Amino acid sequence: MSRPPSHIKVLFAGIMSLILTLGIARFSYTPLLPIMQAQTYLGDASGGWLATFNYIGYMCGALIAASISDLKLKDTLYRIGLVLALVTTAGMAFGESLWLWGIMRFFAGLSSAAGLLIGSGLILNWLIRHNHRMELGLHFSGVGLGIVLSAIAVDLMATYLSWDQQWLALTGTGLLLFLPAWGWLPRPDSSPFTANGERMEDRPPQRSWIILLFSSYFCAGFGYVICATFLVVIVEAEPRLQGYGELAWLVVGIAAAPACFIWDRIARKTGELKALALAFGLQIAGIILPTLADTSLAVVMFSAALYGGTFIGIVSLMLTMMGKFYPTKPAKPMGRLTLSYGVSQIAAPALAGTLAETYGTYNGSLYLAAAIMAIGLLLVIILAYREQPSSQPEYQRAG
Repeated sequence: MSRPPSHIKVLFAGIMSLILTLGIARFSYTPLLPIMQAQTYLGDASGGWLATFNYIGYMCGALIAASISDLKLKDTLYRIGLVLALVTTAGMAFGESLWLWGIMRFFAGLSSAAGLLIGSGLILNWLIRHNHRMELGLHFSGVGLGIVLSAIAVDLMATYLSWDQQWLALTGTGLLLFLPAWGWLPRPDSSPFTANGERMEDRPPQRSWIILLFSSYFCAGFGYVICATFLVVIVEAEPRLQGYGELAWLVVGIAAAPACFIWDRIARKTGELKALALAFGLQIAGIILPTLADTSLAVVMFSAALYGGTFIGIVSLMLTMMGKFYPTKPAKPMGRLTLSYGVSQIAAPALAGTLAETYGTYNGSLYLAAAIMAIGLLLVIILAYREQPSSQPEYQRAG
């Protein structure tokens, strides 16, 4: 038998896949949106609709992930997602057509689901199978690093390249990430045993517990997507803060990069649900801060850091917790959980863009996002004070 690769190498493959499928294929749209609005006919409402197309694609990807159990098929879909990330990023540059952009954003959403759900599930399955700790914090740092990459790249290119040339340059960067993301993730083993010969068993929680968890994640999706789509535009809309939108997005990425690793450590001390409640509360504060009168640059940057440090922590804790209950096929329940997260993301960007175009401000959308997040926080608190089902398999190594 060939010696399995180191878990660091496998995690690195996952990090590269997240930078490609989310950082470039998905999140580059956020810092590029105001540039596209300035150089093309794209407006607030149409920009919101393009984000909605992206989340429809992400939802379809989550539905696919939730409906299949075969690990080899999921591996194939993961690799198709890597290719789609490159194709859809390049495709954004070929013409000023809302239909073209909408199609590209849709398939970029499919790519994001392949990286975030299917790829993460494959990596979690590999970690469990090879008796490593069931934590994806290091893996999910790829989301924050992808945001940092997209923010820095767009900021550096803005002076020299047009909006379409920037999409093509990002595609070239994606090619460098594609190679390790493809080559360093091992093909999955579908046997029901770990490397030590222990049988892997699923331990599903009660249905009522799952319903509350899914509902809280729905609320988190609404809060996440408003800022993910419009943060740069919101900052640039303030006359005193013009020119700082990309910096705010960079702060989001810098805060997000180590966040999952930190939330893993918090969860070890407090339990995952109490850590989630803390993350929800901090994200609500981050959403509300930009609505304050006479908002300063320091306040906006602190808000961006709160948002970046919490949204990916919520995703990481939720998906990892769900995957632990189903070690034999973690991507499937992860996909089901993400369907609840994604439903709110379909309506929210279009609603926020329409409200902003109607009233001339995003404050109403931010208040709505904070209120829905508060409902999610309440649900998490209820879960935290109920008996949490055990998801720790006996064969799992503690260290």
